[in-house]
Amino acid sequence: MDELVETAGLGVLRLKSGYPLPMGATVAPEGVNFALFSKHATSVTLVLFRRSVSDPVAEIRLDPDSNRTGDIWRLMICDFDYRDIEYGYRVDGPWAPSQGHRFDPTTILIDPYAKSLAGGEVWGSDFITVEHDGRKKTHSGYRCRIESKKFDWKNDRYPRIPTEDLVIYELHVRGFTKSPTSSVAHPGTFRGLVEKLPYLKKLGVNAIELMPVHEFFENEISWANPANGSRLVNYWGYSTVAFFAPKSSYAASAQGGQVDEFKELVRNCHEMGIEVILDVVFNHTAEGNETGTTLSFKGLDNKTYYMLGPDGKYQNYSACGNTLNCNHPVVRQMIRDCLRYWVMETHVDGFRFDLASILGRDSDGNPLRSPPLLEAIAHDPILADCKLIAEAWDAGGLYQIGTFPAWGRWGEWNGKFRDTARKFLNGDDSQTPELARRISGSPDLYESGGRRPYHSVNFITCHDGFTLKDLFSYNEKHNHANGEDNRDGANDNYSHNHGVEGDTDNVEINSVRLRQMKNAIVLLFVAQGVPMLYEGDEMGRSKNGNNNSYCHDNELNWVDWTLAEKNSGLVRFVTGMISFRSRHKSLRRRTYFTGEIIAGTPVRDIEWHSDTTGEPDWGTPSNKLAFVIGGEPAHDDRRDPDIYVAFNAGDEDVEFNLPGVPRRRWVKVVDTALDSPHDYNDPGHEKDVAGSGSIPLKRKSSVILVTRDL
Repeated sequence: MDELVETAGLGVLRLKSGYPLPMGATVAPEGVNFALFSKHATSVTLVLFRRSVSDPVAEIRLDPDSNRTGDIWRLMICDFDYRDIEYGYRVDGPWAPSQGHRFDPTTILIDPYAKSLAGGEVWGSDFITVEHDGRKKTHSGYRCRIESKKFDWKNDRYPRIPTEDLVIYELHVRGFTKSPTSSVAHPGTFRGLVEKLPYLKKLGVNAIELMPVHEFFENEISWANPANGSRLVNYWGYSTVAFFAPKSSYAASAQGGQVDEFKELVRNCHEMGIEVILDVVFNHTAEGNETGTTLSFKGLDNKTYYMLGPDGKYQNYSACGNTLNCNHPVVRQMIRDCLRYWVMETHVDGFRFDLASILGRDSDGNPLRSPPLLEAIAHDPILADCKLIAEAWDAGGLYQIGTFPAWGRWGEWNGKFRDTARKFLNGDDSQTPELARRISGSPDLYESGGRRPYHSVNFITCHDGFTLKDLFSYNEKHNHANGEDNRDGANDNYSHNHGVEGDTDNVEINSVRLRQMKNAIVLLFVAQGVPMLYEGDEMGRSKNGNNNSYCHDNELNWVDWTLAEKNSGLVRFVTGMISFRSRHKSLRRRTYFTGEIIAGTPVRDIEWHSDTTGEPDWGTPSNKLAFVIGGEPAHDDRRDPDIYVAFNAGDEDVEFNLPGVPRRRWVKVVDTALDSPHDYNDPGHEKDVAGSGSIPLKRKSSVILVTRDL
């Protein structure tokens, strides 16, 4: 095929048959190649637009003989000036929902491989709903843009930080800088985040985990806040429209600069030694269930892309209306291509997979013992240096903490660490043995599967649930503003308000709440595994008890940067704990504790205690735990300091006996019962422990001691 075609809006176009690979729209020396999968389509039409013009300027119907290889429809437009062009597809075929087919050629569809979209540049852009042939149809206004690969990376290099050395900070691109208190030039954007990187660097963070930055439709929610009538939005973004395309409204430029601006963010992060981990949502899409919107996959080949029941209705293991058919070979390949794209073209360093257990289900929804998608990702040579983190559960009841198929590669958000830490800190007197396992890197979960301590991503709070401050300020969730009668969000928060629900002027209550926040930080950073902080927790941020703030684009989700000054003592404490962890390799082990003597030293790698030396209390009730991590031999014939950590989670002050340390003495680094700046002592300013025979711990407090040579 080599023909000239006259169009009304673009003049004469020279067309060739094109190539079936690569998928999507690709700029080539000859022109632009278009390749699209659809197994069940009877016809495919490429629709071309000029930017900012609503009507198509050309529609090119692909010939099923000359423009098709197998199930790939393809076309090359030669000598094509694509810079002012946007595109989509009309795809025809049977309309037979009970058989899984939902073709509708009146809808212009998004290319699943589109690298950027037009139509969503302004946050809050809306859909247009029309009637056609008796069916209610929603048109998004999204169009695909054709991207070149030109970008000045300025000798960018992947930091390749060893996984055990990571300190992850989970954040929302818009919420991190949208508040006027952020004082950035480009609030709520990739460039706004760049302006705050020095803050994260000073804090000690070396990896940011970005909540979804793929194109999503924030205005898909139709209900309002019952308190004030304001419209609610899909703010978090766990509702993907296009997996390869960065969120256009996260660009400072409204002219389609999202791809380059995202690359700028990654480049700037790498210059500061900060890795970028993307939260990816391959478990479902924004198209919803039978009543949802057709944007892309439904109209391209619904039966291939989604898990469907025998009646053609959507399986819903995501609790979001549909479930991607992830282990179908075509979908599986798309996901791998997507991950490779983000690594090769945008230089990201890893991925956190939302509801990752869905990626291990077959087309009927059954869990697979060796899911081909997860195995392929684990062994993909291009992804070999990537951090792979699974949220090892889904909304269908599949809970795989410790059993997620890993091939030695996959780490996990350790929900058991979160729950155990919360229960222990808030006074559950049955958690001491469980807490010891979590502090040890959860060997009971990961060691038998060939994984290491650093495969446990430890967290106490994240976007989903209470903030750190709210964890110790509320007994119950307060989600009424979500418009769902407070039914949404988790009920098992393991939280404690310490006497008053929410804010209070009570000095003693506020004091114990602050101690509890610092205790949580201590626990997070002395545990083996990878610690993860949630944005704003280091400055005492609250969401007023809302534990599911997914739908609020307002101060509830925007970081209030005045808190960094107001609670500067807490920021200092968190910064100090991150620094403390980075100075002590024994807190970042690559292997599990054995309890044996460390070769070349007189100490064990770990010893467990309670308030009585050498007598850990594994029974109940018990609110006390202490341990000593032995210092490893150093290169200069010395050895690293031993570290003593003690927690008193009870309601009474307790005296803890200290273990003896031959030819060494204990000095105090942390005492969460003290006010700032005495709660954390910088290196060289640690406080001697008088007598070194015992140390008092106030109720709901913790201490860290280290040894110094005599």
